[in-house]
Formats: sequence, structure tokens, C-alpha cells
Amino acid sequence: MDVKKFIEESLKESAETKLNILSTCSDEIHSAIDAIVNSVKNGGKILFCGNGGSAADAQHLATEFMIRLSHDLNRPAIPAIALTTDSSNLTAGGNDIGFENVFARNVEGLGSAGDVLIAISTSGNSENVIRAVKKAKSKNMVSIGLLGGNGGKLKPLVDIAITVPSGNVQRIQEGHITIGHILCESTEKILYGE
Repeated sequence: MDVKKFIEESLKESAETKLNILSTCSDEIHSAIDAIVNSVKNGGKILFCGNGGSAADAQHLATEFMIRLSHDLNRPAIPAIALTTDSSNLTAGGNDIGFENVFARNVEGLGSAGDVLIAISTSGNSENVIRAVKKAKSKNMVSIGLLGGNGGKLKPLVDIAITVPSGNVQRIQEGHITIGHILCESTEKILYGE
């Protein structure tokens, strides 16, 4: 394997994916920012869910909202919860009500009308994320999907589908974290900037 060539190709593919996000997802990202800002202004919170790398992204992004992303802003916490972090909750739920229901159960218990659920799935086909979105709808929450490829089953279910135009899971995940940073930084600046 030519490692130098691999590095170059990976970085170019990542950059191209982000440029494709710019040309295909800007309107959806803008809609998501509006939804998050509106929710927070009205006392709402943001819930995140996803599996594997998407679970890590959920934790990362919830932390950016709660603590801060922009270090030049001294702002209050923006209420955000990753539904992926409580091992007792997830294992009890997986054992007692089935892993496919763990996120929906947490949306049921923690979500309220006007809150936002950010559902992260590179395939758009994760059953436990699909059920969480359905539960959010039943509670009059806004659902935002960070998806990939063709958006999968989640694309028609979420209120706002941000679908990274790639079939490569790594590039989709890189796109998701970039989009998540844009969502957080924009929210910070709109609510607490000059």
C-alpha cells in the first residue's frame, strides 16, 4: 500500500464530501439552526441519540452545547442530553424492553413538546433511532436527522433531514461532526453573540 497516496486520497475525499455538503445541505442546516434556536429560546432542550460512532458524536455534540464550543463567548449552558451515556439505563433497557426501544424510552421520559431530537445514523436505518424519532413526533418535538447515503428509513420520518452525500461511513461521520459544530456555533452566536 502506498501510504502517502492513501493519505492524500482520504483528505481529498473528505474535503470533496464537505464541499458537497455545502452544495446539497445548506438549506437543511439553516432550518436545523432555526429549529434549535427557537427551541432553546422557548425553554426547550436538545436530545441526541445514535449508535457506535454516532453515539460518540451524540456525546461530543451534547457536551459542546452544554459547556461551550466557542471559547470567545462566555455564555450560559444550552440544555442538551446525549441519550447514549448512561450504561445502567441502556443495559437495563436492552435487557427489559429490548435494545430497539432504549432511545424511545428515554425520549418518552425526558422529551417535551418543543424540544429537539437530533437523531444520528450514517445509514438512516437504525431501528432504535427510528423508534426514538417516532416517539419524538408523538410528543410534538422537532426531529433533525444527521444521515448519510440516501437517508434510509429515517429520511422521510424526520422533520429536517441533513443527509451527507456519501456512501463512505468515515466521510459521513466527518460530515456529521462538522455539521454538528456548525449547529452549535451558530446557536451560540445567535443567542449569545454580540
